Amino acid sequence: MSHHNGLKTAALLGLMSAFILVVGSRFGSGGLVIALVFALGINGFSYFYSDKLALRSMAARPVSEAEAPALYGIVAGLAQANRMPMPRLYVSPTMQPNAFATGRSPRHAAVCCTEGILRMMDERELRGVLGHELAHVMNRDILLSSVAAALATVIMFMSRMAMFASLFGGGRDNRDRGGGLESLALIILGPIAAMMMQMALSRSREFQADATGANVTGDPLALASALRKLDTATKQMPLPPDPALVTTSQLMIANPFGGRGGLSKMFSTHPPMDERIRRLEEMAGGPSY
Repeated sequence: MSHHNGLKTAALLGLMSAFILVVGSRFGSGGLVIALVFALGINGFSYFYSDKLALRSMAARPVSEAEAPALYGIVAGLAQANRMPMPRLYVSPTMQPNAFATGRSPRHAAVCCTEGILRMMDERELRGVLGHELAHVMNRDILLSSVAAALATVIMFMSRMAMFASLFGGGRDNRDRGGGLESLALIILGPIAAMMMQMALSRSREFQADATGANVTGDPLALASALRKLDTATKQMPLPPDPALVTTSQLMIANPFGGRGGLSKMFSTHPPMDERIRRLEEMAGGPSY
């Protein structure tokens, strides 16, 4: 499963890059360079300050070993098992059970748990959740998501360039080649395609973190049990879709907005909980009931 997710990640990033090159050929090297600089500027800031932005959006506060000895002990043990530095620990006052890890590298990592998850999970389940979160740090998922976001930004920026070119009469050569329909398709489908590929990458990394975390803890059923509880709780008490929380939501172990099935799966940052639980149970060779 780990190998499959790695290939899927590489394929999605390659597909986004190829799409940019195809789109860029319509605007010449100048347009492509402008889009790349724009994307790198926006997402470079997000990459270096993602931890501060995410923690602020959840009103999280730092906690010491004295304040949260059980939480500290679990994370310290997992960090040692993963041969990584001890991350900073934070607790959010949010009563919805959830958790996330952020930071651009293992040396700049932070782990945040909500009050809700600390109250809901037993020690075994909490260890499974924190194993998943540290796996994101080990797998450099913040870097991968930043690269995907930069590529998606380029695609969206170029779709807007196509829109302005069509509005103000640009692209004469394109019109001569019948490029009007191509530009229209780019304007409409470009952002949708970028978003779908970015979300698919995020779902792939969630599966990868489940597998990596379960291997480190040696207890896939603990994480499966925790995910089952989280699935119910996030649907019962979804968070409001505040813009800051929307940005942070992709870092969380469970969709904080209580996402359901249907068409929304295609645009979700998280894979279906039942599929995640099924894969973990397969790793353990039996259900978590």
